[in-house]
Amino acid sequence: MPIATEYLLDTPAGRARAAALLGSGRLVAFATETVYGLGADATDARAVAGIFAAKGRPRFNPLIAHYPDAAAAFAHVAADARARSLAAAFWPGALTLVLPRAAACPVAEIAGAGLPSLAVRVPSHDGARALLRAIGRPVAAPSANPSGRVSPTTAAHVLEGLYGRIDAVLEGGACPVGVESTVLDLTGAAPRLLRPGGIPREAIEAAIGPLAIANTSDDNAPRAPGMLSSHYAPSLPLRLDARAVGSDEALLAFGPPLPGARMVFNLSPEGDLTEAAARLFAGLRSLDRAALQAGCTAIAAMAVPGRGLGLAINDRLARAAAPRPAGTEGTHPS
Repeated sequence: MPIATEYLLDTPAGRARAAALLGSGRLVAFATETVYGLGADATDARAVAGIFAAKGRPRFNPLIAHYPDAAAAFAHVAADARARSLAAAFWPGALTLVLPRAAACPVAEIAGAGLPSLAVRVPSHDGARALLRAIGRPVAAPSANPSGRVSPTTAAHVLEGLYGRIDAVLEGGACPVGVESTVLDLTGAAPRLLRPGGIPREAIEAAIGPLAIANTSDDNAPRAPGMLSSHYAPSLPLRLDARAVGSDEALLAFGPPLPGARMVFNLSPEGDLTEAAARLFAGLRSLDRAALQAGCTAIAAMAVPGRGLGLAINDRLARAAAPRPAGTEGTHPS
């Protein structure tokens, strides 16, 4: 049965209400510096199961547990010297570390998809950290959107996709990073990049040395969030690395736009990767909606350089362009 989703301001009273809801097993979306997360008490298996139900998310896709500081996170995982060095360099921030679960880790098994590891992160968004301190427990939080759809970077985006399915959204403004966190697997001898994101690969390698690159599209048993090959999908087909554009296509541009498109959304007219990352999901969402209304048949995306945050942008675009599971074509986030 649909529920009346509460809209809460990011004030002490709003955070207190959000913490109370989370503490009672309810679902609350909240802002981080990357995207809005759909939060549940990570120690409450029933609450975490509610995330999967609200999103329609495959249960084998693990979630990230969010903490207010590194000490709280490392109480639930086995953190080695690499993890502590990375935490000192990048936490709070857009880096998720996959580490072995501690023997007494209270995080529900469903949150980690039954794996012997756990993905942990300390967000840098002040409101998120205040909320995490208020609840006093880890919060499992994937992106706050129907599974496979464009990730939300404003509270309005959350309400478009999940109103009536979740208990509340805590307003936290627009997300400044705009793509999800970088996910790094530290469970083995060699650190492996599972998902590029808000912390560039080059910065991590400068801190701990070369990274191995994992298979980032394991549909059968992904080791981290965001690793399904068809993900972040708009309703219209997305064509990558466009060098020309048809009159029946919309254009997702980067830098000077290609001529001839029916409509254009430019991620960054100046070719700035940070601006492009922050605008990616909101731009893809708004362009998809407008293109559908205008009768476009596809979205053409211009090439984005594969360096720094461009690696994360290209990862998201590749997933958005991947073949859709049967029965999902032509649906629109709502």
